[in-house]
Amino acid sequence: MPHHIDHHTVAAISIIGTSFDVLGSLYLAYDLLGGQHGPLRILTRAVTYSLVFGVGYAVGLGWLFGVAAGIATGVTMSIELNRAARGLDHYRLAWEALFSAIRGAGFAAGLYRIGGLRFALAFAILITVGQVFAYSRGMRPALDYSADRRPRITRRQLWGSVRRTLGYTVSALLCSAFIRHIDHAWLFAIRVGLVPGLVTTIGILINPLIEFYADNLPERRLGVIGIAIILLGFGLQSVQYWLSLLDIHLT
Repeated sequence: MPHHIDHHTVAAISIIGTSFDVLGSLYLAYDLLGGQHGPLRILTRAVTYSLVFGVGYAVGLGWLFGVAAGIATGVTMSIELNRAARGLDHYRLAWEALFSAIRGAGFAAGLYRIGGLRFALAFAILITVGQVFAYSRGMRPALDYSADRRPRITRRQLWGSVRRTLGYTVSALLCSAFIRHIDHAWLFAIRVGLVPGLVTTIGILINPLIEFYADNLPERRLGVIGIAIILLGFGLQSVQYWLSLLDIHLT
């Protein structure tokens, strides 16, 4: 008896497979992209941080939130940390405000299905303003930057995570009170604050490890990673043909 599968799911799998193929090709083209000082360093950071934050967010707040907020956080963090790794000073506040707005937009996209458009936009505005204020006070992803083989978190970084947890919790409560009421508002607000806070703490803890390996992975190992990613992408792209071969119909 034939089975059925949603065609949107198949399309998403194929797109992910194509993305993996492109990503793997970039790893194989390490030398062409400038070696250790090329854009692959940013790419490695962006992929790694997006996965770390994306998986953590998805576990606590759902896959859509994980994808949207994880990518927004991972990409912006990688740009800022790559600058710190090169020994340069942090970006100007205008650029940091842009990074904050991108992360806010990612959170809004993730919360849209849960709280609606007005709730998501209000929450994004509040946390963007809060992040810009934190930047102005010296609290940024590259604070106490280090690249090491061991996990590490400083007192200032830990307090930053605590403040972020409280800020997100209060923002969710305000949006629920004045924009749109959410069922079990307190529990939801605690979850919206606690999940990013915990994930941020874990991210900061393993940050030195990620930074160390982003700059010190051997070329041969990068090539192996590239081949593995390409094979994974090929496998995902072939799903649509296997469905046809196995007589699984799309809906």
